[in-house]
Amino acid sequence: MMDLLYPTSWKDYELIDSGEFEKLERFGKYILARPEPQAIWQRVLPEQEWKKLASARFAREQSDKFRFTDEVKGGWNRSPSMPESWQINYQYKELNLSLRLALTGFGHVGIFPEQGQNWNFIYDSITSWDTTKPRVLNLFAYTGAASVVAKSAGADVTHVDASRPGLNWANQNMQNNSLDGIRWVYEDALKFVKREVKRGNKYQGIIMDPPPYGRGPEGEKWTLQEKLNELIEQASQLLEQNNSFFILSMYAVGLSSLVGYNVAKTHFPSRELQYGEFFLKSKNGNDLPMGTFVRFRR
Repeated sequence: MMDLLYPTSWKDYELIDSGEFEKLERFGKYILARPEPQAIWQRVLPEQEWKKLASARFAREQSDKFRFTDEVKGGWNRSPSMPESWQINYQYKELNLSLRLALTGFGHVGIFPEQGQNWNFIYDSITSWDTTKPRVLNLFAYTGAASVVAKSAGADVTHVDASRPGLNWANQNMQNNSLDGIRWVYEDALKFVKREVKRGNKYQGIIMDPPPYGRGPEGEKWTLQEKLNELIEQASQLLEQNNSFFILSMYAVGLSSLVGYNVAKTHFPSRELQYGEFFLKSKNGNDLPMGTFVRFRR
């Protein structure tokens, strides 16, 4: 049965309202208004309340409101009190995570709050094993929150991303949490996985958050529908049979969680898969869907 999950451990984040292709969110003490293609309903709060609350608002100049890309025109309109970057905290059990946020030119801020569910899953998996420094591989690893969680839990972490700014940001998050030793890899994720298979390397945890499309450092083309099956087939050869976990997150609008489930089931036939959809629970109703997931641990 498909699961619907939302993060429950946040104090520094809340979804205040959404609708009319935008979302209003609090990150720490700052409230931001950003585009959201799936928020096709009406807002609960009036426009003047959004203007009053928002410390910054991202305007996207795009004719197609239903399919956002990172090739955007527009930018942030922010109040004088809104900084370019700031810190927020995330707490779960013994985990006390400090994360750097910033206003980027794409309208992102450096985290996806719904991933808190996966951070808890990673932390619980690693801390439940009687293993010294289990190896965890984080693919398409962005600003590294999951890498920092895994490292905080005691793992030996390899962080792979094709963005230099993303790697620098992740390194800052590692340092902000008084950690060191994460292995940074600037490479196309599929290329790296294939090479690791040839080397005979193994990991206790594999995390992947592939984009719908993208480019590697050498112009390698990535399209989710074309490459996902190959990526998971290769990754399945890297995962240890026991004391292991696997997480796939997808944010491609229009792709059901059954897509990821069917691909993962093909290559992990003996595993009991959990799959479904993440969402953000709103303070004022109109909960917001935020991508799909497939995961298991053993």
